Amino acid sequence: MALVPYDEAAVMGLQKFHKPLATFSFANHTIQIRQDWRQLGVAAVVWDAAIVLSTYLETGAVELRGCSAVELGAGTGLVGIVAALLGAHVTITDRKVALEFLKSNVQANLPPHIQPKAVVKELTWGQNLGSFSPGEFDLILGADIIYLEETFTDLLQTLGYLCSDHSVILLACRLRYERDHNFLAMLERQFAVSKVHYDPGKDVHIYKAQGRPLREDL
Repeated sequence: MALVPYDEAAVMGLQKFHKPLATFSFANHTIQIRQDWRQLGVAAVVWDAAIVLSTYLETGAVELRGCSAVELGAGTGLVGIVAALLGAHVTITDRKVALEFLKSNVQANLPPHIQPKAVVKELTWGQNLGSFSPGEFDLILGADIIYLEETFTDLLQTLGYLCSDHSVILLACRLRYERDHNFLAMLERQFAVSKVHYDPGKDVHIYKAQGRPLREDL
């Protein structure tokens, strides 16, 4: 799978991605994320969905202290870093090609006493799930991971594998294309889905998904 930008024509919008550092303030910490668009493309820049999801986590809408969380397609790791700073035990995942870059950002932004709460681990959706336990996580996080149609089936399989009946999935996304809506329809066939937040300034939606409760009369 090539790491390519969404739309090369949007030159002005892409300028921020070419900055070597992106600085944020979350959880009473200054976070400096190293970016490397030239080498890793979409995997090595901070997308607006990650900022919106991090802001949502900071509001306390989800209890993170002691929570077992995983970030899928983490890229720079911003969301996972924020979740760890807010008290979660986080497994921050991406494909092998992005792992060293991801690990460097995680290590640079977590204080020594919090670093044991964050593990960087390889996960290619639908492939190496055996290195995880079924239903392992309380919270599954994803920021702007819905954009390649050929990954949708593998992503849904991965979500289903990592979730237990009590797990919560939070997906932050910008709905750019019809295929994005198609993914949400696929998600709704497998989970109970609701929209819990919308940031009009960044045009980012956050969807919450949970396993459907079993009906006793079935």
